[in-house]
Amino acid sequence: MTKPFDSSHLPDVFRGSEARKAGLITASQLRGSSVRRLFQDVYTRADVEVTHELRCRGAALLAPPEAVLTGRSAATVQGVELAKPHDPVEMVVPEKHRFGPIVGIKVRRTEVTPEESRPWNGIRIARKSRIALDLLLRLSPRKSGWVRRLRIGVPDLDQFMRAESLTDLHLNREFYGRRNRGIRLARHALRLSDPRAESPPESELRIVLAAGGITATPQLEVTARTGHFLARLDLGDEKFKVAVEYDGRWHNTPKQRAHDRKRRRRVEAEGWRFVIVTAEDLANDFEGIVESVWRARRRGAFSPLTAPRPDQKGVRMARV
Repeated sequence: MTKPFDSSHLPDVFRGSEARKAGLITASQLRGSSVRRLFQDVYTRADVEVTHELRCRGAALLAPPEAVLTGRSAATVQGVELAKPHDPVEMVVPEKHRFGPIVGIKVRRTEVTPEESRPWNGIRIARKSRIALDLLLRLSPRKSGWVRRLRIGVPDLDQFMRAESLTDLHLNREFYGRRNRGIRLARHALRLSDPRAESPPESELRIVLAAGGITATPQLEVTARTGHFLARLDLGDEKFKVAVEYDGRWHNTPKQRAHDRKRRRRVEAEGWRFVIVTAEDLANDFEGIVESVWRARRRGAFSPLTAPRPDQKGVRMARV
């Protein structure tokens, strides 16, 4: 009976060709169940949890020293988990260097100055301002629908800015005075960003409203006429007293629904009207969301907690 291969002497991420040359593993063992492949010629032990950070270190084994880990990948390595374990590893490489294509690694060739990165695992990792820029430059300007692209990029930027305590003042220098492909969309996204947003769906909802001509403030605090704090709204239009809130799936428990209703009635008593947006709405009904908010601005006689959804016909929005 063949003794099972013990892979414990192997590092948690390694190049198969180098491990074979060093006599640590054979070609047949690389095809066995004791290791798993991350990229071409890059492996990890089967007992190691595959995280995005692990895959980034694996990609670094293949990349030239001038490559810069950036975007969602660099943010995740630095503790802001924007990338899932098996999302593509994002890198930029100076124009003069050829690298890729490699399945599982997304490479853009563009200008990167030495000041925009620092050493990391044999390659380089982008600094905060460059990460923020690349979170947006990663969105292909060729794809149709600028609102759709902003709905992807702005939530990432909001989360990163919030986690790293960044403001647009910190980032203006990085976003202006350059001519990268896609920079106009990136600047527009920066103007729409707001680190007060507490979740990606809230950021997406804000972009949908902006596309419909509605400006709403994230995490707006509402106080009673007596000055007492009542609630903090996902999004609030203070001028028209319209609250727009996202109810994710965790709001569907009886206890949470009762809590939400009680809280919202306190705010309604101060003259506010609510538009509640579900995950399904946000995925499929952009025009309905915008029309509901416009109607809530115009009408104050009904309680939106019990009113039927308005007719969607005739609504026009920017292409999403």
